[in-house]
Amino acid sequence: MARHFFTATLLAAATVTFGSVVHAQENVITATWFSDWGEAKYDTPVDHLDYVNPDAPKGGEISLGVVGDFDSLNAFATLSGTPAALSTIGFERLMGGVADEQKATSYCLLCESLEYPESQEWVIFHLRDDVTFSDGSPMTAEDVVFSFNKMLAEGTPSWRAGVAAMIKSAEVLDEFTVRYEFQPDIPRNGLIGQAGSTLVMQKKWFDETGAKLDEKSFDISPGTGAYKVGGYDAGQWVEYTRNPDYWGNEHWLNKGTQNYDTIRIVYFGDTVAAFEAFKSGDITFRRESSSLQWATSYDFPALEKGWVKKETLFNGSLPGAYGFLYNLRREKLQDRNVRLALGLMYNFTWTNDNLQYGLFKQRESFWENDTLKAKGLPEGAELAILEEVRDMVAPEIFTEEAFLPHTSGDLSLDRRNVRRALALLEEAGYVPGDDGKLRNAAGEPLTLEILHYSPSWDRIINPYVENLQALGVDAVYNRIDPNQYQARTQSFDYDMIYDGYLNGFEVGSDFSQKYSSENVNDVFNPAGLAMPAIDYLSERILEVDTYDEMAAVVRAADRIMRHEYFIVPAHMNDSHWVAYYDMYEHVPDAQLEPYSLGYLSTWWYNADKAAALREAGALK
Repeated sequence: MARHFFTATLLAAATVTFGSVVHAQENVITATWFSDWGEAKYDTPVDHLDYVNPDAPKGGEISLGVVGDFDSLNAFATLSGTPAALSTIGFERLMGGVADEQKATSYCLLCESLEYPESQEWVIFHLRDDVTFSDGSPMTAEDVVFSFNKMLAEGTPSWRAGVAAMIKSAEVLDEFTVRYEFQPDIPRNGLIGQAGSTLVMQKKWFDETGAKLDEKSFDISPGTGAYKVGGYDAGQWVEYTRNPDYWGNEHWLNKGTQNYDTIRIVYFGDTVAAFEAFKSGDITFRRESSSLQWATSYDFPALEKGWVKKETLFNGSLPGAYGFLYNLRREKLQDRNVRLALGLMYNFTWTNDNLQYGLFKQRESFWENDTLKAKGLPEGAELAILEEVRDMVAPEIFTEEAFLPHTSGDLSLDRRNVRRALALLEEAGYVPGDDGKLRNAAGEPLTLEILHYSPSWDRIINPYVENLQALGVDAVYNRIDPNQYQARTQSFDYDMIYDGYLNGFEVGSDFSQKYSSENVNDVFNPAGLAMPAIDYLSERILEVDTYDEMAAVVRAADRIMRHEYFIVPAHMNDSHWVAYYDMYEHVPDAQLEPYSLGYLSTWWYNADKAAALREAGALK
């Protein structure tokens, strides 16, 4: 069995030999966790995570409804197919995270310890010797290095480029020891965490099948995780079943988690069909995202009879930076005045009050968090960072308070905002013609297509389009099927979509992938943002030594990007809306993991309650 020790140990300067590599006179740190900030919540031995029930029973099934379809189980072939939901569930990484820390810490999962010098020029992982794949074969260092190299050769282009710039090589030192060497002359932040995030597949399976990661397939490598594919019907449903021989049941990161025997995902053509399936008991757990549904549709018999529970639970996670997103690759949308004017026609106040039942708040920041959100005028460390890019940004960045979304009146079409929008468009060269349509000097109309795939969004988007048309914009709303939507968004064939960016409480190398000009044509940068100041900050953020320094860079970036206005800020929700058949249980609300709902990991199935529901005819 693996050893468990938590306190990082600093060894005295000495000549340290690993395999054939000799490192002279280096202070080597040995630990079972790593954080770029040197802090960890679970830095001393614990039996289980604070937010779990370690005695949660194993068993039962949870079924979820998804709109769309899938044609692959290979989660990594996103450019050639549509992978099934949860298709990475069977794979684990060398190190795992937890859901009750804002500052990301990686804890040994497939490894028992790691070693690295203070310079962080390399890291060595000592693997556990009891980890097995779902077919019962042992995981070794060869599988780890193979998986890393396979991803580096066949993963998504942006991932490959980003990781290759960080990690020079991965090497097998012995059967259960792996060494990563990092690229020289680059900032150290994020390097060990990136190495620890290596997702492990089985080398033997790939050798025998010749499979490629960038090709869609229903045959996938065995994984070391608690679940494996139990069955599927392409585009219809997929099941993941818990491996009763899972190696990690007693690992402190896993106790009280991964409790269901079966996780079933059922696909539907639209949201109406998915909701009807839940009402009838075909689907047993639902995360609601529609305010209309939440406010008006939860009055069906199963709920009235007490078979279904409806809960609003606290959501402490960072909300996605979503809204009506402009495609900056379009020439007509490269003028900020045009973007501001078009954005003024979206009335959040009226939309929230009349269409969303007042259940949402309006997002202001890319990082809605007290530490990371830019506020007021820049000052202190944030101001110092901004001074470094003063020549690259608009002067009002320094003289005006952080950009906030426009306000609107109680009527859908706010006349004051129409006047402001017309003035901005006139500055951009668009004036109304005799027909009321906005045209530029060449007589070309200002057109805008808003693209989406879900009928539930019709009621939100149509009033926005009507306001744009009243302004004189030749605006249309085009709802297409999910497959077409995926194809068009992956090829950046859109003017405006409802989309955005997922950010975290900790920012590092991922910042560049999302926001830098190097990745202007990457799916992780849907707006196509390319700004010299942001490029500079994407490098600057890798040079920080403390979390406070990182936060200052993030606030500076937030201030600049909000001013750039490439997303019209829309709604956000600080709650989880869930409904489920009353056979699932969770720890008390006060103990729930703050940064994740955890319904697939820490909740559990009550067999007695399930039997009672079946006897009552609640479930099919």
